[in-house]
Amino acid sequence: MGGAKLRPFKADLHIHSCLSPCADLVMNPGNIVSRSIDKGLDIIAVCDHNSAENGEVIQQLGRKRGLVVIPGMEVCSSEEVHILTLFRDLAETLAMQKYVYDHLPGANQPDIFGEQSVVDERGTVIDENPRMLIMATQLGIYEIVEKTHRLKGICIASHIDRPGYGIIRKLGFIPPDLPLDGLEISRRIPFREALKNISIPINTPCITSSDAHTPDDIGKVWTSFNM
Repeated sequence: MGGAKLRPFKADLHIHSCLSPCADLVMNPGNIVSRSIDKGLDIIAVCDHNSAENGEVIQQLGRKRGLVVIPGMEVCSSEEVHILTLFRDLAETLAMQKYVYDHLPGANQPDIFGEQSVVDERGTVIDENPRMLIMATQLGIYEIVEKTHRLKGICIASHIDRPGYGIIRKLGFIPPDLPLDGLEISRRIPFREALKNISIPINTPCITSSDAHTPDDIGKVWTSFNM
């Protein structure tokens, strides 16, 4: 008797909300979910800088409309490397958020770095995060990966092809003993070109995602998972 047939699921696993200071209120839950559905996405991950405070409301809205929303964060290491941390549920994500907050110095200056808005389902601002979310944490990449795995999450090095906050440009290489679960190629370079020109460890999974900060960027590139 044959097993269940696999089918492709279209996923964009790196989207910022208005909580990230480099995005604005147009990246509210309604716009994120609507644009994701319009682009034919089945799965998205919301990964704001060093925080996950808009994850739950976007996940709830996505569930109502048939869109899977994975909670996560884009954590900035002490080496200024961006790491996507993705989790199975909100409890694990919020535990990671607390760990990051405990190692995140500085207070935000909204007039310089931008607002960091926590919103409800309608996009109404209910709070402003006072921390400097754009800042590097005091956590090294090994600490981030270890803590994420302890919380049963996965770690993907963000936009490894980019000079800003990419692991290769910051460290010069991908440490062979760093147990990353995958690598992300940005939308700024064709995926096959990146695989050809970047030294990627053997058997390391690679994804491509939008790193969207505006609704128009959502789903510009995606990864297809057969499940």
